[in-house]
Amino acid sequence: MEDTATASPSHSVMWYSIILCFPPVLLLLFQRLFSRNKLNLLPPPGPKPWPLIGNLNLIGQLPHVSLHSLSQKYGPLIQLKFGLDTVVVGSSAEVAELILKTHDLSFASRPALLAGKHANFNHLVMATAPYGPHWRQTRKTFKTQILSPKRLGQFEYIRVEERKALLFKMYKSSSSSSPSSTPVHLKDRLYMFNLTTMSRMLLGKRYTEDDENNIVTAKEFTEIVDEVFLISGILDIGDAIPWLAFLDLQGNVKRMKAVKKKADKFYEHVLDEHERHAKRKSFNEHGTKDMVDVLLQLADDPTLEVKVERDHIKAAIQDLLLGGIETSAITTEWAMSELLKNPRVIQKATEELDRVIGRNKWVEEKDIVNLPYIQAIVKEVMRLHPPATLLVPRLAGENCKVAGYDIIKNSRVIVNVWAIGRDPTLWEKPNEFCPERFIGKEIDVVGHNFELLPFGAGRRMCVGYALGLITVQSTLANLLHGFEWKLPGNVRKEDLDMEERFGVTTSRKNPLLVVPKPRLPLDLYSS
Repeated sequence: MEDTATASPSHSVMWYSIILCFPPVLLLLFQRLFSRNKLNLLPPPGPKPWPLIGNLNLIGQLPHVSLHSLSQKYGPLIQLKFGLDTVVVGSSAEVAELILKTHDLSFASRPALLAGKHANFNHLVMATAPYGPHWRQTRKTFKTQILSPKRLGQFEYIRVEERKALLFKMYKSSSSSSPSSTPVHLKDRLYMFNLTTMSRMLLGKRYTEDDENNIVTAKEFTEIVDEVFLISGILDIGDAIPWLAFLDLQGNVKRMKAVKKKADKFYEHVLDEHERHAKRKSFNEHGTKDMVDVLLQLADDPTLEVKVERDHIKAAIQDLLLGGIETSAITTEWAMSELLKNPRVIQKATEELDRVIGRNKWVEEKDIVNLPYIQAIVKEVMRLHPPATLLVPRLAGENCKVAGYDIIKNSRVIVNVWAIGRDPTLWEKPNEFCPERFIGKEIDVVGHNFELLPFGAGRRMCVGYALGLITVQSTLANLLHGFEWKLPGNVRKEDLDMEERFGVTTSRKNPLLVVPKPRLPLDLYSS
């Protein structure tokens, strides 16, 4: 996923009431909307905006679908108004390459939204940070020290232990004495697996366990992560119409401040605990410094261009927590959903697993390179269900000409990767789930091929893509290797709904319930 947090327009405000209440604002608005600039610019095509609300009336509950429909009418590069903001949307691989590669530097920054200010430490979280010294330094730190191949390799034992715990819990669920085992809420299991894994790698301990030494309970910890993730993806009326921001009409700013206060208290506890253990060589049992240890060391580095303060470290913790938990859980849930609707794919995948891995051991991360069909399944899932259907909005830092059209400075620029994944000029039968389309094809997911961009591309590409990719691949491979899967009760594969719910990431609207049945020797599940 590109640096997290896409926004969805709100449908909860009575626009006409606002219009009636603010005639002075309307006067200024009409001057702004209908005065022609003297530069004779040629903007991208798009629908005519309404006063005050712009084109928000055209955006439904699934903005990526609404924008896809508009692009089919107006073209692969369109211009809209979200309130007073000019928004440019690219919906083809060619336009995506122009935005994310050719003109990458022009669109390297982020719009200054309320969530970035109030919930994400005044835009210090890398996902929402403006392009500049702080962002460049943080990204370099993440790439070379926090999420480097060496560091991720040192933490592999944590991922293995937590994955085995997940598989054991699945086994326990499947070993009920009743003829049909209790259905498993798959996303809950995956979410908790990612949460415990990231907690240990990042914070040095399982904050998901109820321990009297923890400042928060497991439930409170989960609620903090969930609320920060949710509130970071909301488009507030104050973002679309800045003159109304002070009113907090939707109550979102109040929520942002409240969850930031809770998160700040928890992060302070984490930092205090690490500082108390600073004299020890490590904070975990394997002699490896956790990610917070590394971040704290940076605070004492006098050579850095931007001095690392306490809020910088808290923002980095938040960035890593949000980026490392939700997206891989959602992607794996979508993968299992598509597989249950396509049992022939499951059969082909398990045949590959039995042939390459055998039935006497689990799949290790190093095995993935020898499992091309598993890799193809993950690519196909990311084509149809990219974690962020709309890449995080970028900000035009200057006037720029793209595909013959003029994009004005300070426009929001969005790439609709969901639409690209369903482009019939790129994909044969684009709405069908067919992993075979990737077999023998040199198409990757790391920003080189603009027809497949689950992690974005260019300067703002998701810096944690390697961790996200190996987590999804290894988790999915072991779920398929370790269990046979079916839908609960009399639910047929044709009846399994695939409705979406838009947010920071686009998840299933209704949770996937599954019934696992062990397919490996029983002694493996407890080892």
